[in-house]
Amino acid sequence: MRTASRPLGAVLLAGFALIAALLLVSGEEQTDPRTPPALPGMPAPFLGVAVLGDGGLTAAVDAYGNVVDLRAPGPAGPALIENPAERQAAGTVPAETGIQVWVRIGGSARPIWQADSIRQGYLPGMSVLRTVAQFGEGRVELLQAARGQVLAVAAEGIGASVEMRVNADLGCKQQRQGRVVTLLCSADRRDDGSPLDEVAAADRRWLQRSRPLGPTAPRWAEQMYERSLLVLRALTDRRNGAVAAGARDGWAYVWPRDAGAVAIAFAAAGYQSEAKRITRFLLGLDLEGTARFNGDGSPVPGRDAQGDEIGWVAAAAQAAGTIGSARHAAEILSQTYPVPWRERPDYWEGEPGDFLANAIASGESAERIRGEFGTLDGLAREAGGNGGLESAAAWAVRPFPRPALVEPARRTLLRLAGDAGRYGLLPGEGWSGGEDPWSAPTAWTAWSLAALGERSQALRLLGALRRSATPAGDLPERVDADTGIPRSTTPLAWSHAFAALALRELWPSR
Repeated sequence: MRTASRPLGAVLLAGFALIAALLLVSGEEQTDPRTPPALPGMPAPFLGVAVLGDGGLTAAVDAYGNVVDLRAPGPAGPALIENPAERQAAGTVPAETGIQVWVRIGGSARPIWQADSIRQGYLPGMSVLRTVAQFGEGRVELLQAARGQVLAVAAEGIGASVEMRVNADLGCKQQRQGRVVTLLCSADRRDDGSPLDEVAAADRRWLQRSRPLGPTAPRWAEQMYERSLLVLRALTDRRNGAVAAGARDGWAYVWPRDAGAVAIAFAAAGYQSEAKRITRFLLGLDLEGTARFNGDGSPVPGRDAQGDEIGWVAAAAQAAGTIGSARHAAEILSQTYPVPWRERPDYWEGEPGDFLANAIASGESAERIRGEFGTLDGLAREAGGNGGLESAAAWAVRPFPRPALVEPARRTLLRLAGDAGRYGLLPGEGWSGGEDPWSAPTAWTAWSLAALGERSQALRLLGALRRSATPAGDLPERVDADTGIPRSTTPLAWSHAFAALALRELWPSR
């Protein structure tokens, strides 16, 4: 799935973490940097769990209010904060990383990750993040937002004084007024004023353009829907439509399948111009050259082209209205038909093979799919009926409908959903990358089960997604199966795209 994650990352997680530890924690133990310890029940510092931005400067914030990743001029742009995913996995992130607020009580200054308790959440209906940390009788409150190319952090100490510490490659200035310290950072070194005063109104105006859920949707569904749309907005470059998979080192690239799903979600939500912008970007890529791309469209080496890329771009083009039909788009993109999918990696991003997900996305006939992947229980991941049942059978319902595959897809999804845990399900029965549930397969399974009329099972999976979300409402790529604590990139664009689509399927508007 992603660099140190997505269904590839978990497959290699144990070995990857060991290699990272050997590379990054070598030498004398007393001189190695160590990631500060997490508060009980919380993720470690410097793993982003919230995203700020409107498609320009993009910031990731950890559970303690530290800005731990910055990208400019867009979400798939170069990093302005050095915070490698390998160091996060190895536990060797230096304590001075990123932009931090420290609290001084008495004579000593302390970082927020040493607080007694922390609460974090977005202000309702907007991308302004509020973090409150309690230090005994003292308290600090943070408000953070990004708009255009400007990041703003305002911190107020109550019974304590606050100070900012900046380790980022951009222009920043601080000012103090009473108990409040405000930090303004500009990627283009221009003073455009504080976005805190503008984000709320801009976010509300943007959300008003959306196609709402139906009138019977409960409040929790509306909140998940709005948060998903705002996350997708933050991770989509407003200039050229490049969609970053996540605001994190190794994930701040464009994967055509992720970006295609985001375009489909935007189109379903009424954001046709955003969907078209994404599709135009995707149609300009060399889809036969690599699996991922930078925000300027240049290829990122190291991953071969995957077997579902053309199919996802074709489906996005159809949803956006760029090209009349997905099959026509696929023909144009590949210059031949059928679309090549055999002996290529699938979304698990492992070794090449003949995989169900690629066959479905690439328009293979239902008859051939049933013949190669069908079993008595449903649809298997690998040709020959091997590899166990595969959650990507859902794709044959949405967004690549194959009426002849509806019943085997239904059997597959009901069995996988029945085995789901408290926080969601695994990509498939053959998954060997640990027990951590993955939010994207959970969300796309909910979407297709809703389309099949299996409402109770779809709602059950959405309940698992709600439990796996952070307190701010962002969906991690995966979470700890026992605690629900984020274990990887948060938020993930792919997961929020499918969540929005599942919600629209359950509560369609007229």
